[in-house]
Amino acid sequence: MTLTADWSYPTTIRFGAGRIQELPSACGEANIRNPLFVTDRGLATLPLTQTALDVLDAAGLGHSIFFDVDPNPSDQNLDAGLARFREGGHDGVVAFGGGSGLDLGKAVAFMSGQSRPVWDFEDIGDWWRRANPDGIAPVVAVPTTAGTGSEVGRTSVILNAATHVKKIIFHPRVLPTVVIIDPELTVDLPKPITAGTGMDAFAHCLEAYCSPHFHPMGQGIALEGMRLVHENLLRAYADGTDLVARANMMAAATMGAVAFQKGLGAIHALSHPVGAVYDTHHGTTNACVMPYVLDFNRPAVEDRLAIAAAYLGLRGGYAAFYDRVMELRKTLGIPLTLSEMGVDTHRLDELTTMALEDPSAGGNPVPMTEANTRTLFEACM
Repeated sequence: MTLTADWSYPTTIRFGAGRIQELPSACGEANIRNPLFVTDRGLATLPLTQTALDVLDAAGLGHSIFFDVDPNPSDQNLDAGLARFREGGHDGVVAFGGGSGLDLGKAVAFMSGQSRPVWDFEDIGDWWRRANPDGIAPVVAVPTTAGTGSEVGRTSVILNAATHVKKIIFHPRVLPTVVIIDPELTVDLPKPITAGTGMDAFAHCLEAYCSPHFHPMGQGIALEGMRLVHENLLRAYADGTDLVARANMMAAATMGAVAFQKGLGAIHALSHPVGAVYDTHHGTTNACVMPYVLDFNRPAVEDRLAIAAAYLGLRGGYAAFYDRVMELRKTLGIPLTLSEMGVDTHRLDELTTMALEDPSAGGNPVPMTEANTRTLFEACM
């Protein structure tokens, strides 16, 4: 079974195995003639990255790469990427990789023609209107994991290296012009990355589905995204060469990022500060705190998740859904507690404050307060 398609929502998407070969034409469609290829250090020397660079080079689009990108990309990475972009006279970005490479690449393109500091465009009110739209370069995004869905996102998550706080930078035109989703790029992912990124996609769909905000389209997309993860993540984890499972997981990741326009919640509100302070893998952190947040939210989401359980083919309502989450975590080797991920109890007050300041907190179905968020962190420990 081959899964190949061209989609126009939420942007132009070329989906299917082998479509990395279309990278030059995707650049042409985005009016990029001299792209800067942005990825992370881990991917920079791998064969799949070299293949993409060779495809660009063969088409006369150059071979310029920037990979000084941390797992949690920072403003320092952004400054270095902008310097490379301007020095090379680039007119667009090919953002290649997992969430870090995609977020940093989008941020470089967004900031390439701005005169204000990046923090002036945090996702607060209408701050995005401060940006000069003519100073935003186009992006072709190529995900290499099935997790963040950043390839169809209108934000970049950037770490303030001085304060160790993650900030969400938003503008509608951060959304890439063209996306290439090629499941062949994910077949060699290490099992822990397949696990963590896959659970990240599930967390996006789960939190969007449970968010109290009104967005029926996001609700439906989130529900189907959860089904795809439920049926395909363990297959992809067991056999990385299963292209059908890999393709379905990449679709689920993209769907999660579309769905969470409806909102996120406590999973991400806790995970963002933990990642910022302890440099943990984002998706793995989401998976770690997920059951504790489900317990926290149960009074508000039990009936809704019973419906989701039935859609996923699980008998037993909310309890069956919860058990499936626990089964996924166990099979995928997710740490059971934040303590196992290196989090210290003496910083819980600081993490609580950061969680309440995170924009994701506002979408949680149970209102988050200082007291109950501190208690939730204690449970996660």
